Formats: sequence, structure tokens, C-alpha cells
Amino acid sequence: MTIKVLIVEDDPMVARLNENYLDMVEGFECVGHAASGEEAKVMLSDTPADLLLLDIYMQHTNGLQLLSSLRGQENPVDVIVISAASDNGSIRKALQLGAIDYLIKPFEFKRLDTALTSYRQHHRMIKQRHLSQEELDQIMRKRSGGVEEAASNQPLLDGTLPKGLTEATLRTIWEILRSSSPAELSTEDIAAAAPVSRISVRKYLNYLTEIGALSMEIRYGSVGRPVYMYAVTDLGIRMFD
Repeated sequence: MTIKVLIVEDDPMVARLNENYLDMVEGFECVGHAASGEEAKVMLSDTPADLLLLDIYMQHTNGLQLLSSLRGQENPVDVIVISAASDNGSIRKALQLGAIDYLIKPFEFKRLDTALTSYRQHHRMIKQRHLSQEELDQIMRKRSGGVEEAASNQPLLDGTLPKGLTEATLRTIWEILRSSSPAELSTEDIAAAAPVSRISVRKYLNYLTEIGALSMEIRYGSVGRPVYMYAVTDLGIRMFD
């Protein structure tokens, strides 16, 4: 049985990339893209899906609000979150609302492949009329295991930095953020004070967000342009200070 997937992502390029990844895994079919929570609700009413690949940071109704609304309507659709939101609050809320896995952007295809393969097995089991205790235990282990793997795949500060990043520049960018804490800074604020290009600054910010040293929030200006705001986390302070 083919698993029908709705991709809920407001960045068209990312949505296409996720669909390309989905096409590489056997047993899944993309039934559409929704660029907002409101659009996802309409599409789900017209074209039921088994699984959502759900972003959190979207205009108007964000991913968590959509998920909460669906659960309030007793919609049983399964959800794998794929988001840059790495703060504990977003992750905890998503899991409380029944997300079966949580991938933090940027991620590697291998991680998504693992999540989808595990879900495919889960989907086949849960469609059975009755489950044995052993089968139920297997489902529960895989559910908790996906979250544990997501955490274990986080890069460590004392390990090798991703290619192209240096410890000296990482420290410089951290000090720029730390000096303004607890205030938030935008990418532009940080790039203006950093000795490297804006593109390089974004690579360091992505890394710091990925390891949990920064929290990131997207805000939208009057013309709807997203502004990425970063703040130091308690975990980051323990890592660097």
C-alpha cells in the first residue's frame, strides 16, 4: 500500500527538495504541497493523506498551530516535523501533539530515509486489526528511537566542525551574540559586526542553531519578508562560556 504524503512547507525550493527525497524512498507518494497551515487544512479535506512532512515556521498559521488544530478535530494524520526550530519548547510541543519524528534543518537524506523507512514499518503494523504486545513494543521503541537518533545526530562542539567552519570565527560570532544577550540579533546585525561575509555568517548561525547553542525565530516585516532572529540559549552558554 502506497503511503500518501502532503508536504507543508512555505519555501517552494525546500518543498521540491523534500519531494525529490520522498521519491527516492520506496512506498511513498507526494499528493501535494501546501505553503501554509490554512492551505494544508483545505487540501486535507479534499485529498486525505497518511503523513505530513511539516515545517513549523510559516506565515499566519504555523506548523504547531496547524497540528494542534488537526488534533482538536480528531484528525489522525501522522506527522514528521522538518524544521529549523530547535528550541526545546517547539520540540516538546510537537511530540505532545503526536509527531512521530522530528528532523532539524539542515538534515541529510540518510536521516530522512531512516525516518520514512521506520514510519513505513509502523504504518503497516498499525493498519492491522489487532496487535500483539511484541508488535506494540516494537512500534513504541521505534517511536522513541527516532527522537533519540535526532538528538544523537547533533554535532558536538568538541568534535570536528563542519567543512568550511573555523573555531576562531565560530568564537567571534558567538561573542557578538553573547555580548547582546538576552537581546535577539538578526542575521544582518551579526553580519555587520562579523569579519566574514553574510553567507558565511549564515553557515555559522545554522551550525550554532543545530547544536542548540542558539534559538531561532522567523518574523515577518510589513512587506512579508522573513527576518531570522537569533538568541543565545542556556545550553549555548554552558557550551561556550
